[in-house]
Amino acid sequence: MFLKTVFFFATLITFSTVACAESSRDELASTVAERSMVILTDVLSQIGARPAGSQQEKNTVELIASTWQQANLTNIEQQSFSATVRGKDIDSQNIWVTLPGTSDKHIVIGAHYDSTGVKAGSEGATDNGVALALVTALAEQLPAYKLNATVTFVLFGAEEVGLQGAKAFVAERVKTGQLPEPDSMINLDTIAGGDKLYIHSPTQTAYKSCVTASTYNASPEIRHELLKLAGDQGLPFNLHPSFPGYPEGETAGWSDHAPFACTGIPIAYIEATNFAINGKDGFDGYSQSLHPELWDCLDAPQQTACDRDAEKRWGRIWHTGNDRLATLETLHPGRLQAQLSAVSKLLVYYLTGNGLTGDKNL
Repeated sequence: MFLKTVFFFATLITFSTVACAESSRDELASTVAERSMVILTDVLSQIGARPAGSQQEKNTVELIASTWQQANLTNIEQQSFSATVRGKDIDSQNIWVTLPGTSDKHIVIGAHYDSTGVKAGSEGATDNGVALALVTALAEQLPAYKLNATVTFVLFGAEEVGLQGAKAFVAERVKTGQLPEPDSMINLDTIAGGDKLYIHSPTQTAYKSCVTASTYNASPEIRHELLKLAGDQGLPFNLHPSFPGYPEGETAGWSDHAPFACTGIPIAYIEATNFAINGKDGFDGYSQSLHPELWDCLDAPQQTACDRDAEKRWGRIWHTGNDRLATLETLHPGRLQAQLSAVSKLLVYYLTGNGLTGDKNL
């Protein structure tokens, strides 16, 4: 009887500890999501669209740096770089902060902060304002918590004109050893706004942008880890279905994960879109939503345009006048916040899991 009683109380204590840890992580994830919305609103109201190489892009770096400085982060680093885009020279910057963890593992979590489509009326809310806000908020909120790995939170400039920031970061910081070699990289690009949340890994065939195909890393390991965690927590993340050129769950090299995969670092890529839509170029995810107001004429049962030759809008949000916070809230009330909360919870659990409590280091 005594042993049964001891076992009962030991089990109760273990259950209570786990429940307390999960509650702590849930509270942290909620705080991160709330702060992300504040930061996003500040970026859009104070700066707006952020074309690569523009003053608005520079102002965004200053806002990120100011946010981190107010959080007493002292190891903020910046990297200036230049690039030639369509015959024009531009200057841009990357900005990052590294938080120490309890193991030798090193994770890079990155997002680009520039935007495009300003002439079409885009303010870059989903592409990539939500992700830049989340990365900023994670770095702001996590220093007081135990992390299971050292984490570098980086914001890349000039992604929309050829992944220039990520390329410069990998070439001048990762490959040179100035930054501890990452064990993995998680790319956040357009993580809210589309109909569904996805987690991708690279294609098995090396990206054409890779200088050396022999160093390319196509491992789906990080994707598997994140999807398992999402399933355990009841979070609505998906694998995209297979379509020509892209097997299930694999993505092309069109975002900041590509330079990392090319140099041999396992990656995962989180985004919100809708791969079930037969868009302008097929099932490629470039049509983000089936909302009828985003189409000239939607054939909802077939999830495509009524007239493929006449369609102009194709359910697109990115790079269009639909990528505005007010527009998105009108089309899908609460969706952006819900998806942001899901990504926030996924990353908070991923970074404070593996048996750690997630409690503050008091």
